[in-house]
Amino acid sequence: MGRITDRLFKKTARKQHIYDTVDTSRLPQHVAIIMDGNGRWARRRGLPRSAGHRAGVQRVRTIVRMSSDIGIRHLTLYAFSTENWKRPKDEVSILMKLLIEFLRNEIDELDSENVRLKTLGDTARLPDEVQREILRAAEKTADNTGLTMNIAINYGSREEIVLAVRRAMQSGTAPEEIDEAYLSSLLFTAGQPDPDLLIRTSGELRISNYLLYQLAYAELYFTDTEWPDFDEEAFAAALNDFAKRNRRFGGV
Repeated sequence: MGRITDRLFKKTARKQHIYDTVDTSRLPQHVAIIMDGNGRWARRRGLPRSAGHRAGVQRVRTIVRMSSDIGIRHLTLYAFSTENWKRPKDEVSILMKLLIEFLRNEIDELDSENVRLKTLGDTARLPDEVQREILRAAEKTADNTGLTMNIAINYGSREEIVLAVRRAMQSGTAPEEIDEAYLSSLLFTAGQPDPDLLIRTSGELRISNYLLYQLAYAELYFTDTEWPDFDEEAFAAALNDFAKRNRRFGGV
């Protein structure tokens, strides 16, 4: 996987046309994505699953670039769940190597584009090399003020909530002092707005233990498009669908 080149960062006429179709007056502040379908994409082409994951990384570049260009403030990508450790060891190893490659090869360009990179999840369980690259990337981009790119890795929402409750108890906080704002401050997404829009690719219609607390009022968008094929046009369609919705924040 090579570095993001100037060619990839410059908007082609086609990209600019797609960008211009997006209703930027009603953009979500925070988009969360479940990047599903890499394996199916590869299988349909007679390729190994690793090829699907590599194609999926290429698509991350596309969506990060577009999010930054059109003014989305926060983008959260579900890269590796706590349940993903159950996958074959070879596949887990490939996923970790791809993450290392992405961080090493792209962080300078992301930094130059004012993107701040953060991680959600228990990174202490990750391989040492991955932890080092995550720390380096986070430190390098910590002062950036553009798009915040969250990578959810070794992340599970139920575990996140359990950890938050433990922190509250360990701090000695009285029960009556715990409210929604306080609990939110103990989550991995502390300091960021909750997602306005959740996108899941590849046709699955479930949330899969992802940002359960934060997605309370998010608009849900499901598409049959597999993640490696989720291009600028597909992203624009999701954003425009969001723009047309009449959002309600009550119980019904």
